[in-house]
Amino acid sequence: MKTVVVLQPQFLPWRGVFEQIRLADEFVHLDDAQFQKGGFTNRVQLKTANGPLWLTVPVLRSGKLPPIAEVEIDYKSDWREKHLRTFAMSYAHAPFVAAAQTILADVYADRPRTIAELDITALERCCAELELRPRFTRASSTPVDGAKTDRLAALLVPREATCYVTGLGALDYLDAPQLAAAGIGVRVMQYTRRPYRQLHGAFDPHVSILDAIANLGPEAPAALESPAIPWDDAFAVSAQVAG
Repeated sequence: MKTVVVLQPQFLPWRGVFEQIRLADEFVHLDDAQFQKGGFTNRVQLKTANGPLWLTVPVLRSGKLPPIAEVEIDYKSDWREKHLRTFAMSYAHAPFVAAAQTILADVYADRPRTIAELDITALERCCAELELRPRFTRASSTPVDGAKTDRLAALLVPREATCYVTGLGALDYLDAPQLAAAGIGVRVMQYTRRPYRQLHGAFDPHVSILDAIANLGPEAPAALESPAIPWDDAFAVSAQVAG
């Protein structure tokens, strides 16, 4: 059995992304997907004493939105220094803040040209910290045609996937029987969002993974616990909730 996860690059994303990666034998960075303004490709939330705060990486765009792999980062301002200061202030009392700060500082010091390079480097650094070691590949290295399930199948079949793990949003568009016909079963994440110790008040499950690294340190891998259930079971649960 080979489990594959395919996700667009996101900037230091929330814990749920790493819970998917935890289940994967191969993780495919979908870096040839179109950049979406206002999405999570170049921004993420931190938990601060004043509430959630967005960290945004400025990018250079003109005209039609290009693939994520081609979107260049704008280095005209001192946004890296501001991010580092904000993180240091927000997590000054976190017991393992040094590990999270090192990841952020090292990734920024590399000065990647594109947002895809920044996101991929940061995610893989966080995976190493969390002891997650799937094989990492990029969709742009094996470009395929098609849309939605057709494109997904074209990515999964050459990788010899027998199981594809996805999020709840796929229930609205994925053709699971089409993948099943290609010998690929589909499992859907069931996020537990179990609280862990955080700073600054009520628990917020949707902030950057750096929050878990800074607060939990070597215990952070154990916080990646959400399971994935078979497509039919997830679809039945969704229908029951909707009804």
